Amino acid sequence: MDKLVDRVLKNIFIELEASGRHVHVTEEQAIALFGHPLTEKRPLSQPGQFLANERLTVKGPKGEFRNVAVLGPERKEAQIEISLTDGRSLGITPPVRLSGDVAGSPGAVLETELGRVVLDEGVICAQRHIHITPEDAGKFGVKDKDTVRLQVFTQRPLIFEDVAVRVSDKFATFVHLDYDEANACGFEKGDLGRILK
Repeated sequence: MDKLVDRVLKNIFIELEASGRHVHVTEEQAIALFGHPLTEKRPLSQPGQFLANERLTVKGPKGEFRNVAVLGPERKEAQIEISLTDGRSLGITPPVRLSGDVAGSPGAVLETELGRVVLDEGVICAQRHIHITPEDAGKFGVKDKDTVRLQVFTQRPLIFEDVAVRVSDKFATFVHLDYDEANACGFEKGDLGRILK
């Protein structure tokens, strides 16, 4: 019975996840900051992605955040993902963009006890988005690069506009909200959302 209920729910709803501030680095930057490539602490919901054991400090013109999570594996380009509220604390106004779109964005400084990396660009606020498998995209009637509305069933239910759809067979199906958005709707782990046309 539980499996049947789970199957029915997955045909209607998508699980929500809240994504806190974090950093992606290149292998060269990881070695400069930590003395070695990133090491895995635990896997994340997206296949092949992981929370690293390594942590660092992000510095902006006005403030800093210590003990910031680093996600692996290493990327071709560094990226710092923060909320708009985080940006105010750092003295940075991050553009709202999809992951990987860092051209022309503000920079920041990454520091550890071992090293320091100055980024000329790379700070963004991630656009709220849905990672979705091709199979689930067909089921929900969406395609890659669509923008949809999302109704969330949380403590403070609301409808999010301008939710980007990202389809890939390398994804697992989850909605990603930043902490500003998660707090606005009273998100708790296990909460669900529904795509609206």
